[in-house]
Amino acid sequence: MINLTHTISETRNAIQKQISEGKTIGFVPTMGALHEGHFKLIKQAASANDFVVVSIFVNPIQFNNPDDLAKYPRNLEADIQQLEGTGCNLVFAPTAEEMYPKPDLTEFDFGQLDKVMEGKFRPGHFKGVAIVVKKLFEIVTPTKAYFGEKDFQQLAIIKKKWLTFLRCR
Repeated sequence: MINLTHTISETRNAIQKQISEGKTIGFVPTMGALHEGHFKLIKQAASANDFVVVSIFVNPIQFNNPDDLAKYPRNLEADIQQLEGTGCNLVFAPTAEEMYPKPDLTEFDFGQLDKVMEGKFRPGHFKGVAIVVKKLFEIVTPTKAYFGEKDFQQLAIIKKKWLTFLRCR
């Protein structure tokens, strides 16, 4: 049975219970519309950790085109059904209001990394990605996090910021 949480406080409480029992936490952040790549990451997390958290959150601040945000597929019930048997223990599916009760003004210095390739055409995208990943890490406090390699530039930015986050913890 997969537990479903929608608030930061209930998610933290569920995870803190696992941590207090000495369990390791694997984390797979997603925006839903789950596919085989996600399931592979979740199974990796389950094989290396005691408890697996999957977030399903369509992050509005990483979309610079409102039409793209509106068109992004959302089907939480179908995603949760597909997660059965993957090793996922908890799904964190917050609303935008839960994640951003007020604007997040965090700034990041990516050097040139966010100004080339996709970043040239998607201003603010990688800042939005970094903000939500930072927030999710602060909520989930994973032992290990698992990301796909489909978007090389995004992965490079996450790795850079993930290392920074680890040094700050």
